[in-house]
Amino acid sequence: MEQTKILVVDDEARMRKLVKDFLTIKGYQVIEAGDGEEAVEIFFQKKDIALILLDVMMPKMDGWEVLKTIRLHSKVPIIMLTARGEERDELQGFDLGVDEYISKPFSPKILVARVNAILRRANVLSGGDEIDAGGIVIDKAAHQVKIDGKEIELSFKEFELLSYFVENQGIALSREKILNNVWDYDYFGDARTIDTHVKKLRSKLGEKGNYIKTIWGMGYKFEVDEA
Repeated sequence: MEQTKILVVDDEARMRKLVKDFLTIKGYQVIEAGDGEEAVEIFFQKKDIALILLDVMMPKMDGWEVLKTIRLHSKVPIIMLTARGEERDELQGFDLGVDEYISKPFSPKILVARVNAILRRANVLSGGDEIDAGGIVIDKAAHQVKIDGKEIELSFKEFELLSYFVENQGIALSREKILNNVWDYDYFGDARTIDTHVKKLRSKLGEKGNYIKTIWGMGYKFEVDEA
């Protein structure tokens, strides 16, 4: 069975080695890049990279530029490695299509757990059938969403979030429950992560964004408005 390939991008060789050692033990094949330019080059050469771990601060081409470049062509899951306390950057990153954040310094066990969670969900989402909810059609196999027959572009995490909402139509979902199911781990940050994604998702869904109802003080509920 072919190993799952993960691209680790960091200008610190010590950090790359640490991450590589832990991921290799878990059976992943790790490819390293020491700067953003090298990362983009490798990504488009290899074609079959399943996930990217991307540092923000790097020479030649920083993490944001790498993210923007890759997102023009691919929805591959991307985890950003950031210095602690860069909340404004995190919100910007979610706008650009980041799937996950890990703050340095981090526990390698946490890193591996999050990598496993994202890849597990990516594999789960790659199989399955179509779901139709009030004109929103989600094709899990193709990782595609259409509204009234017209395809819309969603990031990996937006796709997961919408799928979770639609699969739980009519059910009031707390932010905690959404985080545990969509992000798939116990999240210790605040609710802004979800709120940011919901805001973007509503915007992309246009009028059908109104299907995602805010339940004040609790979370959200997906409900199709009867015409």
